[in-house]
Amino acid sequence: MSAAMAERTGRAAPVGLVTVVVMLATIMQALDTSIANVALPHMQGSLSATQDQIAWVLTSYIVAAAVATPLTGWLAGRYGRKRLFLVAIIGFTLASLLCGSAQSLLEIVLYRLLQGVFGAALIPVSQAILLDVYPRERYGQAMAIWGAGVVVAPILGPTLGGWLTDHYTWRWVFFINLPIGALTLAGAWAFVAETALDRDRPFDFFGFAMLSLGIGGLQLLLDHGETNDWFGSTETWVELGMAITGFWVFIVHAATAEHPFVSLALFKDRNFVAGCVLMFLIGILLYGTLALLPPLLQNLMNYPVVTTGMVLAPRGMGTLVAMAVVGRVSGKVDARLILLVGFAVTSYSLWRMTGYSLDMNMWPVISITVLQGLGLGLVWVPLSTISFATLPAHLRTEASAFSSLVRNIGGSIGIAIGETVLVRSIQTNHAWIAEHANPYNEMLNMPGAHHVWNLNTQAGLAALNGEITRQASMIAYIDVFKLLMVITLALIPLLLILSDTRGAKVEGGAALD
Repeated sequence: MSAAMAERTGRAAPVGLVTVVVMLATIMQALDTSIANVALPHMQGSLSATQDQIAWVLTSYIVAAAVATPLTGWLAGRYGRKRLFLVAIIGFTLASLLCGSAQSLLEIVLYRLLQGVFGAALIPVSQAILLDVYPRERYGQAMAIWGAGVVVAPILGPTLGGWLTDHYTWRWVFFINLPIGALTLAGAWAFVAETALDRDRPFDFFGFAMLSLGIGGLQLLLDHGETNDWFGSTETWVELGMAITGFWVFIVHAATAEHPFVSLALFKDRNFVAGCVLMFLIGILLYGTLALLPPLLQNLMNYPVVTTGMVLAPRGMGTLVAMAVVGRVSGKVDARLILLVGFAVTSYSLWRMTGYSLDMNMWPVISITVLQGLGLGLVWVPLSTISFATLPAHLRTEASAFSSLVRNIGGSIGIAIGETVLVRSIQTNHAWIAEHANPYNEMLNMPGAHHVWNLNTQAGLAALNGEITRQASMIAYIDVFKLLMVITLALIPLLLILSDTRGAKVEGGAALD
């Protein structure tokens, strides 16, 4: 509820209820970025699809959400943030119902497109609403609460998705959104305040089209690049051309247009620009590690899906603890110092991950993922706080949408980098290890070894090749963890471009009833 409404009704704005509403919306959308991943094999069998075809269930959602996210700021200004929020909740919930009811591959891909379009506005609008209902000195607390949904929900998604798929069917991965959506809609209708409209700003259709072309081309390139052998494929070159053309024309147009699609006022705020750069790089780390750990545990350690989810879930607990702590000290301690500690802890956790081996039990994984969750939690809250601390209130929704877009693009790049380095490293390490597989290798001549790895039988050669592949894969994962550690360490000097926002003043702008 806005300050104006509170004044007329004589009661305080229900900050707690608004927080619950926006957190439900955030969790609902964030869960869907990962909850469907573990259900893909079941969908593939149910819908009679190939592995490449079923991947479009994920790709369609990611591309649609990426393209629609930049629209959030303009739609909120033209029609009101509350109206946009309500429409997004209704559309996302109905699209989830359709996804769960789909009877063919074409249907579920189309419905996932709809889900991505409507879900794109949920997270940026939720962030903007929280920034409005909390005073500036409590931004850290607000971002800790909001960040818990954005960061923890994707971590817990595979666990919940695996449990629902095992105990019910893959359709419940989508049906679970129905009660959450209904509750969120009722709360948003009752407690979220409307904002002032900006009907004077025209819609820059050309700018939106060019930005959409660039984002769509980049997302398709990143999603299909490894499958298409990257630049050995004509499709990759076409997608690269789309991305370069779209982004280049969009930048030139935005710099010269009277009313560009993305307000240039955003880029006059030093902390927001620096925050977006860091958020982009954090997206690489967050989604890169999230994408690597499940296949490592399932394919190399032979963990079942549910066990994998349970082993990774403590990472979310570590993030929650860190966010709770940072929310309390925010405003009292220089946020840049907290960021430094967060990056140091994250780097240390990645260094510990380079010690993973095929003989370890689950406890090293659990302890290190908790540590990594702590590090990411220490980074997320102060960075979100700094990015928006000095922005005018009327730019918050658009800024939230742009920040979400940048983070998601970073995540897509992080996943692509991780998968590419992993595949290439497996090939290299396999060839290197195989060179030593000969009759003169002492390991192959140890007592009993020839019963399993016999170079003179097909079964023995197959067993030996399988073991070499396992070892090569483990070394490849360690190589990727080392790369992510180096990226994290490289982020630390970038903290110097941020400024201390304690005591900073910002242009106000209360919401209207």
